[in-house]
Amino acid sequence: MKKLLCALLLCALCMPASGAVSAQGAVVMDADTGEVLFEQNADARLPMASTTKIMTALVALGEGNLDRTYTVKAEYAQVEGSSMYLREGETLTLRDTLYGLMLESGNDAAVAIAGECGGYGNFVQKMNDKAAELGLTDTNFDNPNGLPGDTHYTTARELAKITAAALRDPVFRQIVSTQTYTVGERTLSNHNRLLSMYDGAIGVKTGYTRAAGRCLVSAAERNGRTLIAVTLNDPDDWNDHMQMLDAGFAQYEEVTLHEAGQEITTLRVFGGDVDSVPLLAQNTVTAYLLPGEREKIQAVRYGEKICYAPVVQTAHAGRIEYRIGDKVLARDTLVYGGAALLPAEEKSLPERILDRIFGEY
Repeated sequence: MKKLLCALLLCALCMPASGAVSAQGAVVMDADTGEVLFEQNADARLPMASTTKIMTALVALGEGNLDRTYTVKAEYAQVEGSSMYLREGETLTLRDTLYGLMLESGNDAAVAIAGECGGYGNFVQKMNDKAAELGLTDTNFDNPNGLPGDTHYTTARELAKITAAALRDPVFRQIVSTQTYTVGERTLSNHNRLLSMYDGAIGVKTGYTRAAGRCLVSAAERNGRTLIAVTLNDPDDWNDHMQMLDAGFAQYEEVTLHEAGQEITTLRVFGGDVDSVPLLAQNTVTAYLLPGEREKIQAVRYGEKICYAPVVQTAHAGRIEYRIGDKVLARDTLVYGGAALLPAEEKSLPERILDRIFGEY
């Protein structure tokens, strides 16, 4: 109880007070559990500029072979705004175009991806269908690049949910954490300064239009936990994100889940000189948890449900995972904490007679 009270006090001291960041809308969310650690006007519908491209990438990644090639059409190369400088007639892969989308924030890349993944209108519909699939009710897309539109909006909270879904794709994670990438004669550079400014940063996307202001989605990992920070219309977004992420990570406390050698369970033994043997943890295992998460953890054991003699002490006996929902917080190897021997076989009648005869001499 004392630890819990201390953690709650720490949260109150560390997290920004309401209105403490300069964003019109902001949120900090645990990427794996969806727990919201900080919010400020997080449900206001706002334009999101090029952070739109997180959804563009998420939908494109579900379209199949990323290494298929296409020829750049004139309409792809003539899009206004930020660009990866596609040239009409050149041949690229969808993978290369995704790097141009996320690193250089190419509006031309967004239109090319839409055109090559079912056509512009169909692709935008897929973006909105994906939003519905994620349970979002305050998000709508008019285009795949984030240029202003009358019904092109999201909220800080829902943009964090889109990002959490995207981060579950390892290819997306790889792309948004890449500093530079070469496509032909181009060297693409990531516009996300937090990758070099903030310890543990892994992405995600910048954005700006005059209508939307400065928009930023960032993600960082520490001690096995991933946080997403979102700000919409924030003139001081770099500093605000570092403050928000620091305050978010400060809410986690290291908790011991089990000690090395601790008995986790027992396993029934058949055909041995004992009925059961203990299963022991091989290592001490800890995890960083929010207040109240300890009670939500599920321990899942993998391995045989029963065993047969002989059993060798300290031999491998499966593993244990600690989960909250689909998030694996920690895992460890289990070993047998005792031995089970085969019982001595009973001697046959002739053997017993011989033992008696020869035992007399």
